[in-house]
Amino acid sequence: MTTRHTVAPKGQGGRGAYRTIGEAVRAASPGDLVVIAPGTWTENLVLDRAVVLTAEHGRGSVVIAAPPGEAPAVAVDGPDCALHNITVWGSDASLPAVSVSPGAGLVLEECSVEGGRVQVKGPEDEEGGTTAVVLRRCRVEGARLAGLHLAGGVRARVEDTAVTGIDGTGVVLSGTASLDAVRLRLERTTGSGVRLRGRARLRLTDSVLAGSGRAGLLLEDSTEATAGESRIETSGAAGVHLTGSACAELTDCRIRGAAASGLVVQETARLSASGCSVADAGANGLLVTGSAEADLADCRIDRSAFSAIHLAGTAVGRLADCRVRGGAEHGVHATGEARVELTDCGIADVAMTGISVLERATATLTGCRVAGSAAGIGIGSPAGSTVADSTVTGTKEIGVQVAKGAVASLAGIRISGAGAAGLVVDEGAEATVTGGWVEDCAGSGAVVWTGARPEVTGLHIDRPGKNGVFLAEGAGGTFTSLDVTRSGFPALHVAKGADPVFRHCRIRDCAEALGTDDGAKPVLQDCSADGTPLTFGTPAAAPANGTPGTAPSPTAAKSAADAEEPEEENLEDLLGELHELVGLDRVKQDVGSLVKLMQTVRRREEAGLPAPPLSRHLVFAGNPGTGKTTVARLYGRLLKALGLLRRGHLVEVDRTALVGEYVGHTGPKTTAAFNRALGGVLFIDEAYSLAPAFAGNDFGTEAVATLVKLMEDHRDDVVVIAAGYPGDMHRFIGSNPGLASRFGRTLLFEDYEPAELVSIVEYQAGQHRYELTPTARTELVGLFEAMPRGEGFGNGRSARQIFQETTERQAQRVAELAAPTPEQLISLEAHDLPHPAAR
Repeated sequence: MTTRHTVAPKGQGGRGAYRTIGEAVRAASPGDLVVIAPGTWTENLVLDRAVVLTAEHGRGSVVIAAPPGEAPAVAVDGPDCALHNITVWGSDASLPAVSVSPGAGLVLEECSVEGGRVQVKGPEDEEGGTTAVVLRRCRVEGARLAGLHLAGGVRARVEDTAVTGIDGTGVVLSGTASLDAVRLRLERTTGSGVRLRGRARLRLTDSVLAGSGRAGLLLEDSTEATAGESRIETSGAAGVHLTGSACAELTDCRIRGAAASGLVVQETARLSASGCSVADAGANGLLVTGSAEADLADCRIDRSAFSAIHLAGTAVGRLADCRVRGGAEHGVHATGEARVELTDCGIADVAMTGISVLERATATLTGCRVAGSAAGIGIGSPAGSTVADSTVTGTKEIGVQVAKGAVASLAGIRISGAGAAGLVVDEGAEATVTGGWVEDCAGSGAVVWTGARPEVTGLHIDRPGKNGVFLAEGAGGTFTSLDVTRSGFPALHVAKGADPVFRHCRIRDCAEALGTDDGAKPVLQDCSADGTPLTFGTPAAAPANGTPGTAPSPTAAKSAADAEEPEEENLEDLLGELHELVGLDRVKQDVGSLVKLMQTVRRREEAGLPAPPLSRHLVFAGNPGTGKTTVARLYGRLLKALGLLRRGHLVEVDRTALVGEYVGHTGPKTTAAFNRALGGVLFIDEAYSLAPAFAGNDFGTEAVATLVKLMEDHRDDVVVIAAGYPGDMHRFIGSNPGLASRFGRTLLFEDYEPAELVSIVEYQAGQHRYELTPTARTELVGLFEAMPRGEGFGNGRSARQIFQETTERQAQRVAELAAPTPEQLISLEAHDLPHPAAR
């Protein structure tokens, strides 16, 4: 039976009340209750038996204070002791305010410990039993060295407890101590937030470690920790730091504002993290050194001051479905002999290289995406790296670089919109490229430097600003089934001493097929340019090294063009194809009227009647992505079906394909481009750039004058379409008196409405065997309605980009299904659509 003992000052508490807490404890039997009246009780209290001390009037009414210069205020030497609603004051912040001896047990509930730490010691060896401690809804404040120190064989649980204002480490675990902390809030420590040493164990749940002077969570020696749904914020060093052979598992944790790296794994430590985020680290987001290992899944690392992920030594980093955004250096940086494995990871907007592999490190990249970085992927290690099914978009510099002496295998890569070359294989590098695309790069699609001999198979290069493939002096390699389309410079440039082998390569709509320097030794096997067999020795008008060549004569060009006539097409089928295009109602009507007019002209000619004056040249005025190139290609085919053009093919050029870099270069270059279009359509994109607002000595005016003369000389054998922004095309037409008389008609391409953009996405989906759900279609309409129509808006191009991003997100979702059904594989759902804020 529990006996109640009352402690009260003299004159209070009635008959039998004790005047000190110590007296009541000594009088109590195990299991008795000691009820303490309000007040401050200055005592060195020793609990050597199982008693419960409680404040009569609730929390804050009773203070147990250690006498000056003495410690602790409460010493626990017995099992099953408890304090409820009591405040304990230590006499010296560097000494224990509450001390628990080996083998004892204590429960603190609704208590405060101030001016000293809670110190719990367990047996040194496992056979000595354990010391059990529970803190529930407590507060530990104002201690020095440590707030809560668990040493030896201690088993502790902390619930809904705050440890704050500690001049030292918040919580220390050493020896074989273990702590289960739920909703722990640890704030303002000059040392680490939580520190583990020896073989200590920690389980942290739904907790906050904030404002530590050093690491938020520090694991040393052979310690282990698991942390779930917790936050580690504004630490003075690393957010989470593992050394020795420590192991940690983090789930759904947030690490923010670490002054050093967010996650640090050193020596032989092991880190596993899932669903976590690291943001605003003062150094790396993740740093792995020594022979440590880190496994991250579905994690995000944002805005690191150094490289987001850095691996050195022989460290291993395995990341799956992770995202890196922002950062002052690299997205992933592997050095030494480190090994990094990235699967379905995305890296965006870092200031340097998205993924950098140097020294003797290796990388295995599968399904990764790099966007908006200075450079995309840089392989500088000879140890051998692989990149598969990955994309690099919108880099300011090179898309993918295999640096000097490096070894890499690239399969199914897609490089788009690089600010310089798409793919670079440096001096002495070994590269194998299988499949993939390089498109819309400002420089050459692929550059091979001296001594490099890559093996390239099935690569598609589209719309490079310069050469499709540029081979420097002494370079080589084998290029099989290579496709190059719409290059601004010669599709293939081979410098002196270079001896590449091109097999089954196809070149279409390029400024020139082949440019060579003296001493070049290319081998061409079953290659063609615009359907014509390509052999070494074909003259080039504008080699990439700037030396003017000899342009083929119009007769020679005409003969080559006639060598492979396109198959006949039916006029009605072509008109049907025109009317199947999404939107463009006004353009369709205008083209239909032109077709009827030209049918009449053709019939008059067949009847021996003179044809009325008619200019077939057109101005296409409209914003990017409104279908101008598509309609131009169809227009040429229509004229071919009408018998008004011999071939009806399209040659697309812009200023870089027409304007030279020095005096005497522009005329031959413009003539060469024009001659390739004989019998078809010459489509000049951004034609207004040939007539800049402040021309000065700009060579564009020479290109315009050359075009005017060629249009007159070959008025029945070519159609020229000048395209560009509506406002700028007036300046182009007015730049030369001959243009206004030759471009008598302007077709206006209006921006697509949201419903029309949805139709474009649906068309793309049908072409690739996908289906939009009704909800996805409704959400897509809203997405296009909310999309800003500023400078970056691409009309149909934006719709196609949305489709590509949607399929990528759907692929990520479906990949998580164990056995997706055919319906799940083709279904595009609302949450597969890109979020408007991400665009």
